[in-house]
This record gives sequence, C-alpha cells and structure tokens, in this order.
Amino acid sequence: MRKTGNQFFLLLFTILSAMFVWSAITPTDRLTWWLEVAPVIIALPILFFSYKHLQFTQLAYFLMLVHAIILLIGAHYTYAEVPLFDWLQDVLDLSRNYYDRVGHFVQGFVPAIIVREIMLKKSPLQQGRWLFFITCCICLSISAVYEFVEWWVAVYEGGAAEAFLGTQGDVWDTQWDMFTALIGAIVAQVALAKTHDKQLLNQH
Repeated sequence: MRKTGNQFFLLLFTILSAMFVWSAITPTDRLTWWLEVAPVIIALPILFFSYKHLQFTQLAYFLMLVHAIILLIGAHYTYAEVPLFDWLQDVLDLSRNYYDRVGHFVQGFVPAIIVREIMLKKSPLQQGRWLFFITCCICLSISAVYEFVEWWVAVYEGGAAEAFLGTQGDVWDTQWDMFTALIGAIVAQVALAKTHDKQLLNQH
C-alpha cells in the first residue's frame, strides 16, 4: 500500500515539475507569472510539512494537481491569452477569452473537496446539508480573498498588473469570478461527494 502511495505521489510531483518548468520558460509577462504561480509555490511546502498531521485522499491530491496545472498554464500565457481559448473565442464568436472563467470555476471546485475533507476530519461536522452549505461559504470566502489580493496588487503595481487582473474590459468581472467559483464548489460536492466519501472511508 505504501509503495503504491509513493508511486502516486512521485507521478503527481513529476507532472507538476514538468509543467512548472514549461510554464517558467519565456512566459508572456514575468510579473504575471510570479503572481499566478505564487499559490503553487506557497501550497507545496504547506502540504509537505503538514502531511504527518493531515493526509488527504488521492482524489484531493489529484484535484490539487489539476488546479496547479491550470494556474501554471494561465501564468505562462496570462489568463486572457491562452491560445486554445483564443481559438474558441474566434470560432464561437465569444465576447472574451474564457480561460479565466475556467480558472475561477476550478478555484471553487478544487477547494470544495479540500475544505470538505478538512471539515470531516478535523471538525464535528458530518456529511449532510450543513457540511455542503459551510463548504460553499468557505469556498466563496476564498474566492473573495483572492479578489482582494488582485485589487491590492492592482493598486500597488498600477498598469503593470493588468494582465494579472484579466478583466478584459468586463466591469462585472469580479462578481462573475466569485459566482463562477461558487458554482464550482456546488458542482464538486454534487458530483464527487460519494467518491470522496468512499476514499475517506478507505483511509480508516
């Protein structure tokens, strides 16, 4: 079991390392790159040093990797200029590059499983409506704090942080970002709760 776990983590770390190196090579905007990869750089040591006290399910770790990859792609191109979504914008005659929306959906989707797991392991909460509701509230709070960070960076850096904001001229971009994260948190719990519960049960 331990060998299988080690192989799983080695695979995740190898994929993450390869994506990180690719992302760091000649990104569109170096300042934006640093700002976008900061959550990955901060999260890795936290996960490493807290592992003895809080071991997440493989589902949670896999979703963390997916989130990190999305951040690294956005960091490399900037969220408003990811080529595939530029192509979709042209083909579907969309009003903007929607990679940013994908990023914020995942910003709610992935933390929902992480928050749900922490709450089930470290709090008196059990599976049910209150867990669902509180998880959504926490994910929405995380999204709001991220919008605060974007605001503070924009105030400090001025025009230099425009690519980091990625508003693409939408005056309601902040509200859309938080709403999209909330939808992600709801979808994650509806779609993955049973699978998540099974993995939690197998950990005991």
